[in-house]
Amino acid sequence: MTGSLSALAASAATDDHQILTLVLFSVFVAATLAVTAWAGRRRHGSAEEFYAGGRLFSPLENGFAIAGDYMSAASFLGISGLIALFGYDGLLYSVGFLVAWLLVLFLVAELVRNCGRFTLADVVAARMRRRPVRIAAGVSSVTVSVLYLVAQMVGAGSLVALLLGGTGQAARTWTVVGVGALMVFYVICGGMRATTWIQIIKAVLLMGGAIALTVLVLLRFHADPGTLLTAAAQRSGHGADFLAPGLKYGGSWTARLDFLSLGLALVLGTAGLPHILSRFYTVPTARAARRSVVWSIGLIGGFYLMTIVLGFGAAAVLGTDAVRAANPAGNTAVPLLALDLGGGPDSTGGTILFAVVAAVAFATILAVVAGITLASSASVAHDLYGALRRGGRAERGAASPERGAASREVAVARIAAACVGAVAIGLALLAQDLNVAFLVGLAFAVAASANLPVLLYALFWRRFTTRGAVWSVYGGLLPALVLVVLSPIVSGSSAAIFPGLDFQLFPLENPGLVSIPLGFLFGWLGTVTSAEAPDAAARHAETEVRALTGAGAA
Repeated sequence: MTGSLSALAASAATDDHQILTLVLFSVFVAATLAVTAWAGRRRHGSAEEFYAGGRLFSPLENGFAIAGDYMSAASFLGISGLIALFGYDGLLYSVGFLVAWLLVLFLVAELVRNCGRFTLADVVAARMRRRPVRIAAGVSSVTVSVLYLVAQMVGAGSLVALLLGGTGQAARTWTVVGVGALMVFYVICGGMRATTWIQIIKAVLLMGGAIALTVLVLLRFHADPGTLLTAAAQRSGHGADFLAPGLKYGGSWTARLDFLSLGLALVLGTAGLPHILSRFYTVPTARAARRSVVWSIGLIGGFYLMTIVLGFGAAAVLGTDAVRAANPAGNTAVPLLALDLGGGPDSTGGTILFAVVAAVAFATILAVVAGITLASSASVAHDLYGALRRGGRAERGAASPERGAASREVAVARIAAACVGAVAIGLALLAQDLNVAFLVGLAFAVAASANLPVLLYALFWRRFTTRGAVWSVYGGLLPALVLVVLSPIVSGSSAAIFPGLDFQLFPLENPGLVSIPLGFLFGWLGTVTSAEAPDAAARHAETEVRALTGAGAA
């Protein structure tokens, strides 16, 4: 079967596949460029328009946009690939990504909308000395965003290189550069309004593509999940072990701890992702933000259930060895599954379905990277540049720059988008052989370590201080990054980013098990050792009223 998969991959590079795929790519890119141009004509140059789309989106629209922002290439390509390779252990990603939204719904959505204006730092700095808190939160948000961008762009490189017949380094490199250029253009010219509509279009396309593939997989096995799972186990080469825990995260205590670490990161990380938090500011009220999350949970829940079917379907139809032969990380399992379900490499149906799924995956990547780039550029301009420009003035309270300053801030955000894009392109070129879902797990670990502790403390702990906020961010961020650098994914193994080097000191691939508790610990330690002003309780009470009632919200 490995040989036949090679034939499939080779067939994917035929003229018919390439022409149809390029046509569909071109149609989507043209549509998104048109949306960007339309949004660019409607913009007024204000910070609220650029960062939040004027807060004019309905809960339904924002719910689709949130789903589009969250259902990334890691989900469509990476999770299905991991399930095809490792069976039950790959399910952790689907379950973790879905369960995380319950935390967002019940603890974060309404409170963040009421307390902030554009970024995470707005929420934290509302009751503290703004400059040090904004700098810390801005650094953390940009770091998380860049890590998330790297994952999406690695997926783009793997996907488009396969689709267009380029298996060499040059094809993947130019794909990553092209995606980076497009995402920067979307953000610079269209801001949040264009980004939101691109995400809505992408969510509709992705759900339609996933539903079609899921139905075809189930029809192939007579709508019997038991038959599907049995065939997947037989074609996996692992038998019944494929459907039991332990294939990837079993056999040693290190692997089991890695499993726990990844689970913590996935469940807790979503509430700290900057591009997800920024979506709550695009609706007019906190109630609308909560309803947006309800809509998105329905879409996201259905989608992640379908990734399970697609993952086991790829194992059952193609075989695990064949999936690994096409791409060692499993990132191309879904497009190759579509090719087979459509009738095979020599059929018109296979060609069309393969190209459609490829175009949908490409749309997924473009939409997500645009949202992440916008969130990171907002953190640079609104938090870092804003804090440094204002210096010691206006130490407390929400940042409300005057019109001239707001225009300068938006200009800085556009420049920052280009800089962030360049950094993400460089890092993505280094990490091209890693699984995209795994890379997203690292971004979630950093978000859960640095952003979630400070967010929860700021919202719910009356005694929380400025020192506690700064220590919480850096106490989670720095250990997470250091542990990633010292982990097996960077050096010390043949699958590492630098396989020829060995400075591995940390045995786990995901740092969440250590870095997430450290973020909470340093936040507590910084608070209890600081001498905060005596009006801290009064400021917390003011923030609490604002968070719960929306009084004074932007």
